[in-house]
Amino acid sequence: MRLRWKIAFLTGAAIAISYLDRQTVPVAIAAIQRDIPVSNTQFSELQAAFLATYAIMYAGGGRVLDALGTRRGFALIMAWWSLACAAHGLAAVAEWFPIRERSTAMGIINAGTAVGAVAAPPAIAIIIGAAGWRWVFVVVGTVGLAWTVWWLRAYFPAERHPKLSSDERLEIQDVFITTESKEGPISWFRLLTYVESWGLVLAKSLSDAGWYFYLFWLPKYLYDVRRFDTKKVGYYAWIPYAAAGVGCLFGGWLSAWLLSRGKSLNFARKAAMGASVAVMPLILLVPHSAVRWALVIFSIAFFGQQSWSTLIMILPIDLFPRRNVGSVAGLVGFGGSLGGVVFNLVVGYLLDHGFGWSTVFGIVSTFHVAAFLLILAMVRQVRRVVASEPQYALPQA
Repeated sequence: MRLRWKIAFLTGAAIAISYLDRQTVPVAIAAIQRDIPVSNTQFSELQAAFLATYAIMYAGGGRVLDALGTRRGFALIMAWWSLACAAHGLAAVAEWFPIRERSTAMGIINAGTAVGAVAAPPAIAIIIGAAGWRWVFVVVGTVGLAWTVWWLRAYFPAERHPKLSSDERLEIQDVFITTESKEGPISWFRLLTYVESWGLVLAKSLSDAGWYFYLFWLPKYLYDVRRFDTKKVGYYAWIPYAAAGVGCLFGGWLSAWLLSRGKSLNFARKAAMGASVAVMPLILLVPHSAVRWALVIFSIAFFGQQSWSTLIMILPIDLFPRRNVGSVAGLVGFGGSLGGVVFNLVVGYLLDHGFGWSTVFGIVSTFHVAAFLLILAMVRQVRRVVASEPQYALPQA
């Protein structure tokens, strides 16, 4: 296997650990509630508190990656995550993969979300059964710290990796040729003057509002409405996340395939994104379906969400200089987390005030379509922006 694909799997492992982390409370909530009563509103506030700190560290963590470099920055962030909360690794894609391979690499990395989420329900159920819910957090944190050691031993930027062969260096020569030899990075505050930045942030805030709803509330929905117990959740809840992993790979593959067929980068990214969001309104049918069909619909929605997620998180690399990728990705993640904060609180309020799950699923079914329309309106062309260009004006009515 070529070294760059090993790097993609290494980064994917970090994403898997982060998603194992964030599933601890949703999957363990039934066991926790036996010791500590938690209402829907309190559960939403607990998740909102997590996402608020996550949002802050997303924005700050992106700046850390740009300042310290991917190797040291990602190690620091993962160690901090394992002891508290925050992580992401988009910059590795920019450092190692040419344009034709970026979406495929991001698909592999983003599939780590599914690996962590698939592993979480059965693993957490086993730990709870053997040692109690408190040990879940100890075990997951230890796994993250172990990954940090692995990362520091294995990862270096492509231009100075000691194991990069001359043949592979030739294959990825595009990553060594950047416009940054002539153009410096765009300042952090100036990034906020680009309509593309706001398009990504706003679209991610909408789509992640839906994703964090699935992530945090699916186990609780299965507990409260479908009458699952912890063991049953561990047995079935992994299925939609497995579909999410396939979605990650599909979205990355589809965009790369369109590029290989001679389509423009703009068309390849947006066509694949449109295909991803087309299935998302099906989530509206979940409350009206039998359990088996509800799980099928969840699986389709998870597939579409993570196909979309792979593509929207590759856009910062397509649009901005490499030394700004961490900062832009951090801003995009910040927006996504804030969307999750707001909608988590809305969900808790709605469920505790008699609106029911049908209302919640009806709202969620609109988010990804609206996010795609924002991308079409605000990211008119997927192409590199440079610091010397004038900032783009907002689209005229």
